[in-house]
Amino acid sequence: MMRTLIRLARDRSAAAAVEMAMVLPLLLVIAYSSFEMGNYFLTQHVVQKAARDAARYAARLPMTNYPSCAATSTAEQQIRRVARTGLPDGTAANRIYTWTADNMTTVTLACDTSGTYSGVFKDFPNGAPVVTVTSTVPYGSLWGNLGFKAMNLSVYGRSQAAVFGA
Repeated sequence: MMRTLIRLARDRSAAAAVEMAMVLPLLLVIAYSSFEMGNYFLTQHVVQKAARDAARYAARLPMTNYPSCAATSTAEQQIRRVARTGLPDGTAANRIYTWTADNMTTVTLACDTSGTYSGVFKDFPNGAPVVTVTSTVPYGSLWGNLGFKAMNLSVYGRSQAAVFGA
């Protein structure tokens, strides 16, 4: 009996399998984390780009869409749709599958009256309008369909542009 135990202790034929069984969970966690982190950064990039696109779109709308330093409801709805889908009519697919509603984007307008303006702003009574587009979208885990749910994470994008009309 003792000889069998000694011989078994010296046997190295299954050492690699045991080591792999011990290391595999750690390797899987590292691989999963890498993919999830990459997906988070991609989602962050998409939301930030969407906010920039919407702010650029808002900056090129005619000045008649911004009476008395506030966006009309039609213009605001179009800007929100540009952020969510990339099109003013909202007919394209959502940029991110968790971006399900236009109200995840806010559009604010501020008029800068600190100077004397010329050009396109000279006839604008409230000063130079600056639009700010802010989007907050829930983060959807890459592995969510497999039962792994991300904590209540949100992805945030914000951009500003001076309105100069089309």
